[in-house]
Amino acid sequence: MDHPILVATQVIDSALKSVADVNAAFMTTRDKGAALVELAALEDRVAELRLRVTADAGDVAEETGARDVGAWIAAATRRRRSDCAADLRLAVALADRPVLAAALRDGQVNLGQARAIAGALADLPAAVDRCVVNEAETALVGYAARFDPIELRRLGGRILDVVAPEIAEGVEARQLADLEASAHQRMRLGMRSQGDGTTRISGLIPDASAARLATYLHAFTNPRRDDAHATEPAESRRTPYGRQAARAFCQLLETLDPSRLPIHGGDATTLVITMSLDSLRGELGTATLGNAAPGDSVDRITADEARRLACTAKLVPVVLGGKGEVLDLGRSQRLFTRAQRRALALTDHECRADGCHIPAPWCEAHHRHPWSAGGRTDLADGMLLCSHHHHRAHDPTYAADRLPDGGVRFHRRT
Repeated sequence: MDHPILVATQVIDSALKSVADVNAAFMTTRDKGAALVELAALEDRVAELRLRVTADAGDVAEETGARDVGAWIAAATRRRRSDCAADLRLAVALADRPVLAAALRDGQVNLGQARAIAGALADLPAAVDRCVVNEAETALVGYAARFDPIELRRLGGRILDVVAPEIAEGVEARQLADLEASAHQRMRLGMRSQGDGTTRISGLIPDASAARLATYLHAFTNPRRDDAHATEPAESRRTPYGRQAARAFCQLLETLDPSRLPIHGGDATTLVITMSLDSLRGELGTATLGNAAPGDSVDRITADEARRLACTAKLVPVVLGGKGEVLDLGRSQRLFTRAQRRALALTDHECRADGCHIPAPWCEAHHRHPWSAGGRTDLADGMLLCSHHHHRAHDPTYAADRLPDGGVRFHRRT
């Protein structure tokens, strides 16, 4: 005799086949509305039954060697693995949440609400007492009669204020501290030139930093600025906000005070632009940005843009003569000047140690012939080395061989 659950699936299948050819167009408006509500409720109750079976179907995965029952279902039913994995997580959560499972089974909670409640309960710190978690579960199930999944998720984030106000503030403080620490570990920022005159910026930064950036951008995009209507045409006020924010971000970068930025590579944070003398003098021409990140293509801009930046940003134009030599970049002294550092960055691009690709802004200027032994502080005697290889250059246990391309290869002295 078949198991009752299999009998139920056969009954449901038979009922659906009986209306397979029924045309819904002939239903009254009232019947359509009632059918939609009932069918949605039935879908949720069938889903609860499926999840209940899923929670106890680990032996199915073991029999076939699947990673878990979610992976087995994905293969057997040709569904997305991510969806089946999410269903497995919910099934396990419902098996441990009898109040929520019963509410879903009885139709008091729909599937979306159940996911929201289970997620909110899972987010509660492990240190919260089991009794408090059970109270939170009961309260959220009660709220399901009035609130949708999004609202329930939001309420779940503050549920301790309702069921255990005496510990809520301390728990929230610990959660926020953990989130902030995690945010600093996970934050990332990447820039990739698209090759069409734009660069795609993508990143993940802590909320506090994002809020500060948003505040700065709002200062540029605020339509009530005193100078907004005087400097921008009327149509710009209808520009999509995304474009306004991008324009504001560019304006923010141009208004940063370079004197307050960190020193790197022996120089303040400065944009270096290289262009020919003819391009500088002529109406048409191009220039090269010298601050590309490792692995990026070299960025090109128009001479007009270079001249504009020269008026608004901390920018050093490096003008090349007819043979490409660097002009007017400083005189020799005991230490390499910032001008000479820029010149070395243009010629070396990266650490000159064999096999090292640390970019120029992170390198240090090094005398090929030590100053103490009569070396001169000029470009011909200078080279860029990263901090690691610069220490090697001054370590008596290492020797440096000059390579044909001007680089060096280090090895231990025998």
